[in-house]
Amino acid sequence: MASQTHHALVTGASSGIGAAIAREYARRGVPLVLTARRKDRLEALAGELGAQVDCVAIAADLADPAAPGYLFNALAERGLRVGTLVNNAGYGVPGNYLSSSWETHTAFLRVMVTAASELTWRFLPQIRESGRGRILNVASFAGLMPGSNGQTLYAGAKSFLIRFTESLALENASHGVNACALCPGFTHSEFHDVTGTRALVSKLPRWMWLDTDEVARLGVDGVESGRVVVVPGTGYKLMRFACKHLPDALVRRMMEKKSASIRDGH
Repeated sequence: MASQTHHALVTGASSGIGAAIAREYARRGVPLVLTARRKDRLEALAGELGAQVDCVAIAADLADPAAPGYLFNALAERGLRVGTLVNNAGYGVPGNYLSSSWETHTAFLRVMVTAASELTWRFLPQIRESGRGRILNVASFAGLMPGSNGQTLYAGAKSFLIRFTESLALENASHGVNACALCPGFTHSEFHDVTGTRALVSKLPRWMWLDTDEVARLGVDGVESGRVVVVPGTGYKLMRFACKHLPDALVRRMMEKKSASIRDGH
């Protein structure tokens, strides 16, 4: 694990996969810095995990362009250094591209792309310094597939995160840094309640649903073992294999046919 003098910074830590990853690192004895928008839930989780490891909660909204710099400075003022960065914060914007304002899309891109990139840039020197640094980017299986109808920017943002991770892994291996993109499919969390797609995705077969704690464990195991891309779930592994060996045009037609049942494309 990362040096105990360096903390693991987890974004979007107040619920879902982010909270599960925080619990997994706490179980492994890694001190934590937790950040998310919802201060009350963040502090409740910090109180829970503080019984296991040193745990600091700092509320921040990564849709604010100043948030990454604020977090960096807040940790510096506390004398805390980061050896593990978990870029987990994220959400979806339901509907097709023109059904939301550009301001909505801008906030989405700041959280999903810009903030993850800037936090990595700011903390990478410390991550390298730790000797066994880790960067865990929570992407999505959607980033490995053709884009679907609805939530137009989501797959593109997650695909960026995967390619970004691959480059980070190559650039930083000589510094003892492992970078890993965690690519889960549908996971039991609040994500679909927030996007308003719960009724749609509830119709999906049971095998497509993943357990949040298991996803978190596989992600942490993956980055610790030096894996660059982790796809949880046997069904999703098989889907990835099939899509890599089918013609792109056929896969796009399959996505076109099926996306209405898994995305709100109206």
